[in-house]
Amino acid sequence: MSAEAEVASDLVVIGGGAAGMTAASRARRLRPDWRITVFERGDYVSFILCGLPYFVSDVIASHESLIVYTPEFFEKERRIEVHTRHEVRRIDHEQRLLEVTDLRTGRAFNCRYGKLVVATGAEAVRPRLEGIDLGNVFVLRTIDDGRRIKAALQQGGLRHAVVIGAGYVGVEMAEALTEAGLETVLIEATANVLPGIGPEIGEVVERELIDHGVSVHKEEMAQRLKGGQRVEGVVASRGEYPAEIVIVSVGTRPAVALLQQAGMALGSTGAVATNEHMETNLPGVYAIGDVAEAHHLVTGKAVWIPLGTTANKQGRVAGENAAGGSAVFQGIVGTATVKVFGLEVARTGLTEPQAQEAGFDPVGVTIEHPSRSVYYPGATKLRVQLVADRQNGRLLGGQIVGREAAAKRIDVLATALHTRMDVEAITALDLSYAPPFAPSWEAVQIAAQQVIGKLQRAKRS
Repeated sequence: MSAEAEVASDLVVIGGGAAGMTAASRARRLRPDWRITVFERGDYVSFILCGLPYFVSDVIASHESLIVYTPEFFEKERRIEVHTRHEVRRIDHEQRLLEVTDLRTGRAFNCRYGKLVVATGAEAVRPRLEGIDLGNVFVLRTIDDGRRIKAALQQGGLRHAVVIGAGYVGVEMAEALTEAGLETVLIEATANVLPGIGPEIGEVVERELIDHGVSVHKEEMAQRLKGGQRVEGVVASRGEYPAEIVIVSVGTRPAVALLQQAGMALGSTGAVATNEHMETNLPGVYAIGDVAEAHHLVTGKAVWIPLGTTANKQGRVAGENAAGGSAVFQGIVGTATVKVFGLEVARTGLTEPQAQEAGFDPVGVTIEHPSRSVYYPGATKLRVQLVADRQNGRLLGGQIVGREAAAKRIDVLATALHTRMDVEAITALDLSYAPPFAPSWEAVQIAAQQVIGKLQRAKRS
């Protein structure tokens, strides 16, 4: 390394998001005598990425509402040295040295570490499209991204928007732009909006988008963006759409370039491989959050499903273990929710195709059931899909869409997956009941009964 070591810390964390700051805080609690340092490339630490679409749509007025704690809080209250706008350019694990650049001044220096936690997160995918660098073409991954999008909307003069990609952020941004008064086109390369959910749930989501004025184009590929200095339209495989603003939301990928250079092993997903203690193949180095794989409790395989809840849990485990503990991250079942206008969409575990691909013999049912007692005002329909193993009735996954409480009802199924429950056990759960909140038989239990009936009929035949 070109610079001489100037500082040293017992623990260094690269990345100041949810995972990184949780790890630093947990280590501080266990090691009050340690020097703990965090390097963050951006301007903010401990911020909430999932709230960005709501900031863009003015549901959340200020980006500051998305900042949980400031660097000053960590330095004063937890004695953690936080350096924003500092980028780690190189890791030399043999020497336990980091080459760091202060992005404000350009000054480069070395930092020696005892233990290292990498929480470099994920980066938005920017496809190689002609015109991708035109003005008013955005991704949404950071607070600065959200501020730029919001500034463009506040300048006025925008009438048409195109969102490329109908995943979670894509549908959230389609809603935000529509609510801002723009004619919005949503382009998705696959046959379904929210490609990770089943078509029975996806068709409900698609109808909600259309009913609110979003023009949905499935099985269509964006080919190029056209315009002068700013974008003026999107040319796709089936049509051409005017757009004064374009949101590219075709996915994210783990930010692993720095870590590969250091000799950190990647798993089959392309994210960093770790064990249950969040340790990498390099002694004393832990990987957490959106840059790391996780163990899937249903399939037993490594997966990459970047979510804030996972990041926080992994951060706690890594911080404890870096400080000398032996905490275990048990794994995930892929639970996620999203709001689409008036709908709540939730999923956990595996869809039927995913279960087949994982080697199960799945059986699935889709039912509709009221969200409350039918006689109580405001009852609406919930659509529930359950997937179970044909061999033993074990629950493999579930999805729920509806206008109330779908997002929290999925937690029953997530809990069932964590405990490897079968559908028979789900029907026996003592779930809460009162007419304003639920019918006497919950929707997930009715779906479980339907699965049991299907399995029994198959055995008789």
